[in-house]
Amino acid sequence: MKHLRQGLIILGLILVGWLALPANASQAASNSDTFKVGMEAGYPPFNWTQTDASNGAVQIDGSSAYAGGYDVQMAKKVAHALGKKLVVVKTSWDGLAPALTSGKIDAIIAGMSPTAKRRKTIDFSDTYYASQLVIVVRKDSKYAQATKLSDFSGAKLTGQLNTYHYTALSQIKGAIKEPAMKDFPAMRVALESGTIDGYISEKPEGISVTGANPNMTMVEFKGAQGFKTKPEDTDLAIGLRKNDPDKLKINAALAQISQKERNQLMTAAVAQQPQAKSQGNWVVSLLKQYGGMLASGTGITLLISLVGTIVGFVIGLLVGIVRTIPRGGSAWRRGLLRFVDWLLSVYIEVFRGTPMIVQAAVVYYGAAQAFGWNMNRLAAALVIVSVNTGAYLAEIMRGGIIAVDSGQFEAAHALGMTHLQTMNKIILPQAIRNSLPAVTNEFVINIKDTSVLSVISVSELFFQGSTIAGQNFQFFHTYLIISAIYLILTFTITRILRWIERKMDGPQNYNLMANQNQVSNPKTSLTN
Repeated sequence: MKHLRQGLIILGLILVGWLALPANASQAASNSDTFKVGMEAGYPPFNWTQTDASNGAVQIDGSSAYAGGYDVQMAKKVAHALGKKLVVVKTSWDGLAPALTSGKIDAIIAGMSPTAKRRKTIDFSDTYYASQLVIVVRKDSKYAQATKLSDFSGAKLTGQLNTYHYTALSQIKGAIKEPAMKDFPAMRVALESGTIDGYISEKPEGISVTGANPNMTMVEFKGAQGFKTKPEDTDLAIGLRKNDPDKLKINAALAQISQKERNQLMTAAVAQQPQAKSQGNWVVSLLKQYGGMLASGTGITLLISLVGTIVGFVIGLLVGIVRTIPRGGSAWRRGLLRFVDWLLSVYIEVFRGTPMIVQAAVVYYGAAQAFGWNMNRLAAALVIVSVNTGAYLAEIMRGGIIAVDSGQFEAAHALGMTHLQTMNKIILPQAIRNSLPAVTNEFVINIKDTSVLSVISVSELFFQGSTIAGQNFQFFHTYLIISAIYLILTFTITRILRWIERKMDGPQNYNLMANQNQVSNPKTSLTN
């Protein structure tokens, strides 16, 4: 019991310390020397991810990849005016506002409109790009020749989640309003596959997608035939924290950029956005162009799932042991065990009863806002997966312990063994072996579930794949390669753990081996 309590205390201190540990110098609280800008780096021509520093791209914080595009060029000009070094932080669209309010970034430059709803949470600079709404459709669609909104009656349309684009769908009478989608790559996949007839976008994005994909076109509207919008709905501005002291300087910097220069920057961005280089075999071509990003994402996915499963196994094992301690003894001891069991039950129910994607958002963004803990994304991901896995494995290990015949407990106690000795020498080896298939299943699940960590912008395999598909427009090819990588990972891990299971089982027939030993050594057999 003493060693068990010490183990639990040490583990608790490690987890608490891990949560409170600052990420590193680049992800700690903002300082006066850097200007940290958040963007998706997957919304060309405004922002995208590329593999080198060509065309003025800026290296993404914590990554070997670079961010390019119109937003990056504007961010460079603003950072120069502020006398600070630009740091680009790649962040999913849903995570931009939480990242800003929690202090993980200093500004959002990601094609965001300063709507009234957003102004309740964050502040905005003056406009840095004035845009207009269009509808992107397939070129062979009957809607490709539309000239007014009423022509889209009966069309299945959508827009990006948490944007004015999706809200504007209500202006099209008779249109079928499909659920909002997370990002533009998802909408492009849906349009190309025919599950939607079109999506609302901005003209630069429309130019970008139609230039890269000959099967798509954009529908523009003239005057009253199009969407009724206000500047705050379509203009793009820099997102800032409330009462940001640099707001006046940022507006002054934007005022120095003429409309002609802005148009030139956008024209250049459209021309420079990455394109898929189809040379021979498409698999070889994609791997040659984006192999580094896929390898990096695969490594992060494997690291998170491996560490998460191992630490989760330790947590589950300790919790399972504690919850199976006999309730005998003094009233004080029985009361303490009931209280500990209740706490552990709460832990298990909370983490099994809430989605991992929600846990990730709460831990990463909530901890920063509530306690000022500015965790590294990877560290946060490891903690989330470990604690979540521990909750599931706790019940699996408890079931494995209970499944061992009660007579073995009684026999061990009759020999004078303590509960801890009984667990270490007799029960746990059997419980662990019996639980190994379930642990293997959890490992496989963790490999796949790391994809939900994109909500905190962890650059795992799916996040990297979505970025690639969003800029090369080869959705089927990219996701097919990602699927193959996931399959290789899960198949390999499953085979390795099954091999370990067989090794733990030992020989199939001990009596047969004994007889074989006797046959091979007849003198020993006769002597006996």
